[in-house]
Amino acid sequence: MQQFLDRIDPRLRESSGNHGRVVEGIGRAIVAGDPPSGELLPRDEELVEVFGVSRTVLREAMKTLAAKGMIVAKARVGTRVRPRHEWNMFDSQVLRWHLDGEPSDSFYEQLFEMRLAFEPHAAGLAARNATDRDIARMGTCVDAMRRAEDETAFSLADLEFHRAVFDAAGNAFFYSVVSLVGAALLSLLRRSSPDPNPDQQIKICDNHQLIVDAIAARDTAAAQDAMRAVIKVGWRRVFGDDTELGARGAR
Repeated sequence: MQQFLDRIDPRLRESSGNHGRVVEGIGRAIVAGDPPSGELLPRDEELVEVFGVSRTVLREAMKTLAAKGMIVAKARVGTRVRPRHEWNMFDSQVLRWHLDGEPSDSFYEQLFEMRLAFEPHAAGLAARNATDRDIARMGTCVDAMRRAEDETAFSLADLEFHRAVFDAAGNAFFYSVVSLVGAALLSLLRRSSPDPNPDQQIKICDNHQLIVDAIAARDTAAAQDAMRAVIKVGWRRVFGDDTELGARGAR
């Protein structure tokens, strides 16, 4: 319990106000595994003291964390950390807390598996629904990727490309998936080489252009296949090997 209290930095995100400091401090600690799933948080009296906030502020922060699926409060028992599989991984804060720490290989694997489930279908829908303006936007993104002089600029252009595909798909539910795509691309910044290989960069851009070409040709199957290929290349950039996506757990 004391280890949890020592881990919390009550100055985190001061600009976000008292509520934000409490959410940020407790959320980061939970993602870091202290306390682990199934264990109780410190008593409210201790948390009020360490953060220097009122019980009202603490209560509202706990409601925010509960809405993210991270904790559950029970009368006369306390507030318990819920199992990780019950957390809302679509939540941008929860994803950021994972990426700001030391994500496991399993976290990255599941992230890419989620991308593989959504993005090829989005590309197929884009092949049916994209306007000329949508297609031009995707092409502009690929051009920006080709011109990128560092990994950060490249990944930002890459992220914008995938956002453009989701927008062109025309499915409102897919907009919530963009945060997952962003998290996956941010993972490339953390796990891939800081100095992109020029030949690799050209190949990645060419693969993205194949998606644009397929969408422009209204070829649903080709757009889906091209998107799958791009995601698998991203997987190899993160893990640095030729292991097939989804097969790491079998090794």
